[in-house]
Amino acid sequence: MRTVHKPLPHDAARLHVTGEAVYVDDIPLPANTLHLAFGLSTVAHGDILALDLDEVRQAEGVVAVLTASGLPAANDVSPAAHDEPLLAIDKVHFVGQPVFLVAAESHLQARRAAALGRISYRQLPSILSIEDALAADSQLEPPLNYRKGNPEQILGKAPHIVSGRIGIGGQEHFYLEGQVALAVPLEGGDMLIHSSSQHPTEIQHKVAEAIGRPMHAVRTEVRRMGGGFGGKESQGNAPACACAVMAMLTGSACKMRYDRDDDMAITGKRHDAAIRYRAGFDDDGRIQAVEYIQDIRCGWSRDLSLPVADRAMLHADNCYNLPAVSITSTRLRTNTQSATAFRGFGGPQGMLGCERVLDHIAFTLGKDPAEVRKVNFYAPQNTPRPDRTFYDMPVEDCVIDDIIEELMESCGYAERRAEIRAWNRERENLRRGIALSPVKFGISFTLTHLNQAGALVHVYQDGSIHINHGGTEMGQGLFIKVAQVAAEAFGQPMEAVKITATDTGKVPNTSPTAASSGSDLNGMAVKRACDEITGRLVDLLASLHQVKPAEVKFRNGGFEVGGGSYSFGETIKLAYMNRVSLSATGFYATPKVIWDRIAGKGRPFFYFAYGAAVSEVVIDTLTGENRILRADILHDVGKSLNPAIDIGQIEGGYVQGAGWLTTEELVWNADGKLMTHAPSTYKIPACSDRPREFNIRLWEQGRNREHTVYRSKAVGEPPLMLGISAFLALSDAVAACGDGSVYPHLDAPATPERILAAVARQQGVRA
Repeated sequence: MRTVHKPLPHDAARLHVTGEAVYVDDIPLPANTLHLAFGLSTVAHGDILALDLDEVRQAEGVVAVLTASGLPAANDVSPAAHDEPLLAIDKVHFVGQPVFLVAAESHLQARRAAALGRISYRQLPSILSIEDALAADSQLEPPLNYRKGNPEQILGKAPHIVSGRIGIGGQEHFYLEGQVALAVPLEGGDMLIHSSSQHPTEIQHKVAEAIGRPMHAVRTEVRRMGGGFGGKESQGNAPACACAVMAMLTGSACKMRYDRDDDMAITGKRHDAAIRYRAGFDDDGRIQAVEYIQDIRCGWSRDLSLPVADRAMLHADNCYNLPAVSITSTRLRTNTQSATAFRGFGGPQGMLGCERVLDHIAFTLGKDPAEVRKVNFYAPQNTPRPDRTFYDMPVEDCVIDDIIEELMESCGYAERRAEIRAWNRERENLRRGIALSPVKFGISFTLTHLNQAGALVHVYQDGSIHINHGGTEMGQGLFIKVAQVAAEAFGQPMEAVKITATDTGKVPNTSPTAASSGSDLNGMAVKRACDEITGRLVDLLASLHQVKPAEVKFRNGGFEVGGGSYSFGETIKLAYMNRVSLSATGFYATPKVIWDRIAGKGRPFFYFAYGAAVSEVVIDTLTGENRILRADILHDVGKSLNPAIDIGQIEGGYVQGAGWLTTEELVWNADGKLMTHAPSTYKIPACSDRPREFNIRLWEQGRNREHTVYRSKAVGEPPLMLGISAFLALSDAVAACGDGSVYPHLDAPATPERILAAVARQQGVRA
């Protein structure tokens, strides 16, 4: 009975659409639960001179007010660096930083009371932009450089040179469910935390520090999230710690739910970046050497910025073999929200910089950008001596050539490109553009120790199966995939398998559900636990029949031995009666990965995921308004665990990536206040923004060379970068407004205003 490789529906799909799915905000509250809100800084940088909270304490429904001086233990919610206090001490570092905490009888009372706080500041100079930070030399750590060969020398002799800069905006996660936590005090000072978090163990760890207790005194439970996208990897620490501290001090359960405006003001975004480049190449467009300088705006504290910036460097090659390269990364400290994990974790920024270089080269030579890309690809898989990346990892699994050829033929790329050129010549105010972009995305945590997972599997007397693992479900379909793995391992129908909430009391020391590794890690851990139980059943039957275990055959969910057969249910009952354990833990650690981030050498990834997209767009040269007319995608997911879930991930990833690069613009004013802090001012893609024609296929030849769970490949993050093709298509449409002598140099996001300015440059008009 096969359950993997089948397009089964999401396990909670019916609950989602009927509203029955229980999120943290839906959990019935204990009696006398208090509701919390933060009082927030109104300046970007300043010394706190005085706190007048009398009106806050006297406000209706207020039970307690807390400042940093009243915290019982550690005042820190950072993921690692211990540089991010729960409540500000003496100074504030961005507009929206929590300064005090209010507990009231209702959510609305807490928010109203928090707004009454009066904070006096001595304002200090603030650093807001990349340019400000560079001028002030404001950095989280010294610049990091990865290199291969001698690019400076080669650039001096290259036949052709291009250089430029691309500005890349940040992105708000805009998860449907905002940040929320519930803390329930238990006997003996223990604490139960319900949190909308991608990292239950980090919540457990930070709460334990905040209340001064060991980790065994804190249990974190996560049933599901209404979206995460990286924004709930570390950003859930503050509400969880706030709830736990207040619950310990008051003895009441405490709940905190950010309103959307507060959520956007407090939490980190995708990192803004500016990438400067200089590339040398030959007449065919083959790159000989390239220099990148990646300026990354990190915000006021470290959060996860160092590994994000590292991954941006590691994806500065995308699918291309760079003979000589220098990549310098500056990690800039600014007085803005501390930027954090976002789907792709720096990879999209690095990859976009790389694709800009290839596009610029093709434009300079007057060649088809797809053809220029092809001459630079890494050597295909099964090459006797595979190419190596600039960080010295062999690229043994490169299938991008085959994917590109199949996609270009199936979507009629060449014919459409010619047709678009002819169409543009006949139109006055509309221009169409088309672009192809490939993806090679490394799969694994670059922090090597995070590449591990645990699972707990029980089989009950009736043959039903209960699973817990360290991954979290945020709508991406992890639970159904892992359930399929367990059903396949035992040869049982899906109805026999149940996965319950992620719980640090059942599976300890969990890694975050991030880096696209949820199915890889947790699926393999579950399979190992299932195989352990199956092995015990085989040993039991071998013992009862006095044969060697190898003579017991497990097929189609049943066992064959000595000419007879046992169903799964019969074997389980037999095992119970013979006192054989029907519970097992499984553990998996990703092999082969080893990485020295300072030297920039090693194997940071277990394997690469590949894909490609062709996007066609149209722009209005009078307004900058634009539409994605069509997108064709061919993506490699190996042997898909669940094709329906994977196609859904690709759809969503492309749209989210295109949104980042076209409509989603974060704007801060001169005082450091985020002006785009609500749906009314921040434009995520709507249903009408999707491509009018949207063709997605999984690459049928896909199969992971590495031993992953049923030879599948990760699919969470890689599809987001397929949206780069939409941005490049807009640049192509802008280029069609000129005579071919001026490269568009479009920055991201390519908003109507930026497109209009780029069109004006093409037409020789002052923007």
